[in-house]
Amino acid sequence: MYKSIIRPLLFLFPPEWIHRVVNKSLPLVCRIPFVSQILRKHYLIRDTRLQRTLFGIQFPNPAGIAAGFDKEAAVYNALANFGFGYVEIGTVTPLPQKGNPKPRLFRLPDDQALINRMGFNNHGVEAFAAKLRRNKPEVIIGGNIGKNTLTPNEDAPADYLYCFEKLFELVDYFVINVSCPNIKGMNALQDRKALMKILNAVQENNLSRNKPKPVLLKISPDLTEPQLDDVLSMIEEARLDGIVATNTTSLRDDLITDPKIIKKTGEGGLSGNPLRNKSLRTIKYLHKMSRGKVPIIGVGGIMTAEDALETLEAGASLVQVYTGFVYNGPSLGKKINNMILTKMAGKSV
Repeated sequence: MYKSIIRPLLFLFPPEWIHRVVNKSLPLVCRIPFVSQILRKHYLIRDTRLQRTLFGIQFPNPAGIAAGFDKEAAVYNALANFGFGYVEIGTVTPLPQKGNPKPRLFRLPDDQALINRMGFNNHGVEAFAAKLRRNKPEVIIGGNIGKNTLTPNEDAPADYLYCFEKLFELVDYFVINVSCPNIKGMNALQDRKALMKILNAVQENNLSRNKPKPVLLKISPDLTEPQLDDVLSMIEEARLDGIVATNTTSLRDDLITDPKIIKKTGEGGLSGNPLRNKSLRTIKYLHKMSRGKVPIIGVGGIMTAEDALETLEAGASLVQVYTGFVYNGPSLGKKINNMILTKMAGKSV
């Protein structure tokens, strides 16, 4: 029904507009008596075999929603009704910012992909925190934090630390996002010297607390193997808890969409099916080189339950979806968990 009726209808409208409508309407719909219960009965699979304990957190299942879908901390509980074990919200910055000029979100249906250059548009961490206090999470929450576009890179550690402090009591884990291709100059933050300043600022504060929160690093799919080796070194040095692999890519390799359309669309991060092999290759390499000691959340190009299973088998402990959710609908989380259970039972998939 989703692919044949709902998706064609949604795709009649500009992607950012329809995304905003869904994010505003879904929580309202879920407040209608019994709607949340009905959705959970249909989509949520309760099975202890799906549970995963990672960096001290017990996840009810390994399927989650990636950062970017719930940029304003508005729809996380509604998303949990569709059977997802956790939701990563953000990216959030210290101060509100509008992001890049519109249009800035584009569909590539022939490739089952999206291109976005949103630019960390959000209402700021104060508003973000207020929503989390007002609407208590009913699902595990990851806080994806970044810097304001106008903040010079040399002052970036203060931005990350500010967001970390404001959200510390409100989220279950943190993700430091330095790999978004849509913020001018952000790639420079992946340089070892610059990145270690950010990681050390956050971890010094974190590790001084009685109960530190898990802190992960989100990385680009475009890193070389030597760069990935450096990432693993920094993870160890900064005593981080894991890696989110991967963010969107700035490259446009192997697309079947008309090149004229790609050129007209312009810059931005590419997500969806074309990212699949890049993300898998990164996860496999990190898992191999860390000997499985560094937990990995796999994200990027997970369009189907089969993709999710392949990502887990490549070395990820958890998976996240976004573009796959857009193209294949709200049953994706349920399908992923069913696929895992089928595999565990030794049945053919």
